[in-house]
Amino acid sequence: MTDHHTYHRKGRGALSNPDGRFESQQHVAFEDIDECDETAPGTTLTPDHAKSIISTNDSPDIPFELSINPYRGCEHGCVYCFARPTHEYLGLSSGLDFETRLFHKPQAAQLLRTELSARSYRCRPIALGVNTDAYQPSERKLGLTRELLATMREFSQPVYVITKSALVERDIDILADLAHQNLVHVMISLTTMDRDLARRMEPRATAPARRLAALRTLADAGIPVGMLFAPLIPALNEPEMENLLEAAAQAGAESAGYVILRLPHQIKALFREWLEQHYPLKAKHVMSVVQSLHGGKDYDAQWGQRMRGRGPFADLMAQRFTAQCRKLGLNRTRRELDCSRFRGAAAAAGQLDLW
Repeated sequence: MTDHHTYHRKGRGALSNPDGRFESQQHVAFEDIDECDETAPGTTLTPDHAKSIISTNDSPDIPFELSINPYRGCEHGCVYCFARPTHEYLGLSSGLDFETRLFHKPQAAQLLRTELSARSYRCRPIALGVNTDAYQPSERKLGLTRELLATMREFSQPVYVITKSALVERDIDILADLAHQNLVHVMISLTTMDRDLARRMEPRATAPARRLAALRTLADAGIPVGMLFAPLIPALNEPEMENLLEAAAQAGAESAGYVILRLPHQIKALFREWLEQHYPLKAKHVMSVVQSLHGGKDYDAQWGQRMRGRGPFADLMAQRFTAQCRKLGLNRTRRELDCSRFRGAAAAAGQLDLW
């Protein structure tokens, strides 16, 4: 049986571990202890022997078609993570299971080599770490992301990297090589500069100031880098928008984007539970504005609206974001990665470049 007590576990984001929506039985909590439990559940890592590594996407509001996620689940523990419900396909919970029962793909680089070598493969930029962070703590030991990047360099495969971890600095050598050929763009996710809010909201992610330092380090190395303000949570981190954009621009960001809080499936209950625990005086107002963005619901999955919402508050956020980016010189041009350098079968055969 899964644990349903609503403790605040030190170092973890979710307070509970509800049954997945695909399970035949749903358990109901019989005890509710409103206190901090210092004994946080440990992390387990299980090999995921996947048969393929590149996922395809045809959503019209997502700017990439291909993605790779070397990990399932994420130890960062961000309570707002839209990927949490994917753990329910494994018969696990989108709550604590998502951040403690992790899966890794040990053959990720070999699978990528096979798929890039296929004659049917058509080169398009690949987004790395979109669903779950490719630089979460386990990557320090396993090195799957570094192996993937090395394979992409070998094939001259363009890649977008999205992370909230300073561990990305470890791979500056590979990223710089890719950047020299216009084959990479890195987005650093920055949600707040408030250390207390960060510890509560994304407990095992890199501290905000350290993320900014990583952004600067990448920019100084000639690697194109941007800042992603995601999620924007009304009345919680939303007031920081302009300051975060300014800090990122000063650190060397050339681009920026934002995404409104998304609460699909069980994340609605998990986020409400977290909000009541940590910010009880703001909870009602936060959810009221969130609902105003989605036609009175906690979430609307409709394409074109799920990322930005709709209505007066959504319009105001878009205006504020656009005005600040214009002021700071962000998003002046859209960076298009170079797919013409892709080597495909030539790289698989070990052939050298002619130039």
